[in-house]
Amino acid sequence: MNKILVINPGSTSTKIAVYNNTQLEFQQSIRHSLDELQQFDSVIAQFDFRKDLVINVLQRENIDLNTFSIIIGRGGMLRPVQSGVYQVNQSMLDDLKIGQQHASNLGAFIAWSLAEQIAGCRAYIADPVVVDELDDIARISGLPQIPRRSTFHALNHKAVARKYAEKIGKNYENLNLIIAHLGGGISIGAHRYGKVVDVNQGLDGYGAFSPERSGTLDAGDLTKLCFSGNYNQKEILQLLAGRGGLIAHLGTNSVSDIEERATLGDGKSRILLEAMAYNVAKEISALHAVLCGKTDAAILTGGVAYCSIVTDKIKQMIGNFINVEVMPGENEMEALAFAALRVLNGEEAKQY
Repeated sequence: MNKILVINPGSTSTKIAVYNNTQLEFQQSIRHSLDELQQFDSVIAQFDFRKDLVINVLQRENIDLNTFSIIIGRGGMLRPVQSGVYQVNQSMLDDLKIGQQHASNLGAFIAWSLAEQIAGCRAYIADPVVVDELDDIARISGLPQIPRRSTFHALNHKAVARKYAEKIGKNYENLNLIIAHLGGGISIGAHRYGKVVDVNQGLDGYGAFSPERSGTLDAGDLTKLCFSGNYNQKEILQLLAGRGGLIAHLGTNSVSDIEERATLGDGKSRILLEAMAYNVAKEISALHAVLCGKTDAAILTGGVAYCSIVTDKIKQMIGNFINVEVMPGENEMEALAFAALRVLNGEEAKQY
């Protein structure tokens, strides 16, 4: 029996799941109110609070902590690493303390702490957002002070790529794929034979605009906005990631609500969804060039991929020269569980 505990901390929730091999046995999302989180002065300070909530849920569901063979958490803002499954160690925890603060950083801490209580249990993370496999040429920008960097939805990118490869009976490492993760943020990557050789920096909103991120903006106009005296640095960063994109135009980041408005005849809602899709299609087309026009498939994934207005527009624009596949949803919990299973089966494990 391979019992796996999955822990996925987000900005306002901590998701947990229990797998027995590939079989999901239990899953729950623990919601955290802003009032609860505001009592902490940093993300790392939330550690005990979130860990205790995980333990309480397991106890309430009569799930014995000692039955787990492995505990895997969502990877955080580490130094750049290759794709893979990494065993949590002290060096990793030290880097997470001093790195950019993000809720995903807590995944390693909680997994490590719980695994320490169980004989023979180990803690891991998989495919953190800092996975960096860029070609050297893809790192070069027009300013040496600001090279292009790799920060994206690596976990779902890799999981969907492997799932598609399995679906068509091929190995991920033998395919050229473009993965477009369409969620609150959008990241679109060129996967050449198992490596993400180019991808937009999705964390701060570079690339296509999204439900919450502004996307690439005119550098001159952005500079003027920064020095207008109307915004401080924190407010500018919020406009780029958190208050940009659809929420800036329509006051909501709910694509399902915007789609419903568009279906009922709201022209502004429809054109904004189509504009977002238009930008995604342009990004995919650019990466088709990165792959020298030899793209096996462009895969649309993430929550926004459920929206037919978006996916239909993308297919209309690029479907004549790229095979477009729609695989909606964010499969982070399953992806983490299957990564842990690869460790238990002796297929994969890396030291940080």
